[in-house]
Amino acid sequence: MQEEKKQSIVSILLRFSLPLILSGVLQQLYNWADAFIVGNVNGELALAAIGATSTVINLYIMAITGFTLGLCILFAQKFGAGQTEGIPKILATFVLLLGAVFLVLAGAGIGLTGPLLRLLHTTADTVQMAESYLRIVLLGVPFLAVYNVYAAALRGIGDSRAPFLAIVLSSAVNVALDLLFVARLRWGVAGAAAATVAAQAVMTVFLIAYSVKKHRTLRFRPGRKALDRWSLVQGVRLGVPPMIQSSVSAFGSLILQNFMNGFGTQTVAAITTAYRVDTMVLLPIINLGSGISTIVAQNYGAGEKARTKKVFAVGAVMMAVVSLLLTALVIQTGGHLIAMFGVGPEATEIGWRFFRRIASFYLVFGMATAMRGYLEGLGDVLYSSAAGILSLLSRIILSYALAALFGNMIIAYAEAFSWVLLLLLYLARMVWKNKKTRPT
Repeated sequence: MQEEKKQSIVSILLRFSLPLILSGVLQQLYNWADAFIVGNVNGELALAAIGATSTVINLYIMAITGFTLGLCILFAQKFGAGQTEGIPKILATFVLLLGAVFLVLAGAGIGLTGPLLRLLHTTADTVQMAESYLRIVLLGVPFLAVYNVYAAALRGIGDSRAPFLAIVLSSAVNVALDLLFVARLRWGVAGAAAATVAAQAVMTVFLIAYSVKKHRTLRFRPGRKALDRWSLVQGVRLGVPPMIQSSVSAFGSLILQNFMNGFGTQTVAAITTAYRVDTMVLLPIINLGSGISTIVAQNYGAGEKARTKKVFAVGAVMMAVVSLLLTALVIQTGGHLIAMFGVGPEATEIGWRFFRRIASFYLVFGMATAMRGYLEGLGDVLYSSAAGILSLLSRIILSYALAALFGNMIIAYAEAFSWVLLLLLYLARMVWKNKKTRPT
């Protein structure tokens, strides 16, 4: 019986996490398509220009995904407890609220594009192209806000397939428009940005239509009555801590982008391209962690507290296997993957050196992510968010303090150390929770 339960948890995690992983892979194809086509059509400077905007764009994306991470936990707990009548109220409240808030924030970002990029010391030979790209991409932020609220609701009720279908559609639109706007019409980075925004709009409309048609619990009527005060309170309680942590992380990335820009255009092209690959490679780890979080939240909402520990135990073993496989893959192929984007030999070598260092710590990152998923599934988002902020601060401090000793490879070493710290913080929290709940 015990073995059957373990097998059932493996099946549940695989069925839920695989669409998330595939969705993430395809979503990264937005960035890969932009970078690959622009790099090969317009050259290394254009590639560096797109890379220089990534931290500003991530500031918006991480704020949205951070908040909706908390919403996903809330949806899952409500679904697990059988309180489905509250789901449409939560959905309506945050579709309207986040859509409006990020519409205003996107407008502010468009107005401040130039000062932001100059504040980051974006290199003079790329700043004009970076401004053009960023202004257009920010137009898609409100679509991303609405999409992520619907995706959180669908994943919370156990439907991770629908966001995957939305990403499949948007990826096809994005690549097709990249080829048209950049390769054929020669619109450069502006064409790549326009393709991305159009694909995000298609993705959002598709997911709304799917949700309304397939799930009665995800239907609501827009208007003042759609805003529910109690749903707002619950959503803010779970959504704000991870949003703050994600926003601080994104702001920290701005600081680190500024730090990286000091090493010159080739390092910027190499490391930002390496991070494109690294982000894709880490998706199985990140989304398996999301799967652990959601399944734990559903069981916690249903009152199955012993089951939540079994989900973590099985998920941690799966995470270790995935992390080790990714380590072997990246150490062998990292340099070749970077070279695909059209960077020069020196930038390729810098990127490969980065991978040989950072990939050795994927197992540490994987275990930290599994623990984070478990804690957040229980609703312990405040501690998880605080741990993430402390980890980021350690990374920033080490980057500046040890740059003279390690050169541009401090970017890899500092991130690896921050993962170690994150693992220790989550481990300490889990030990403390177990002692607290253990009968005396």
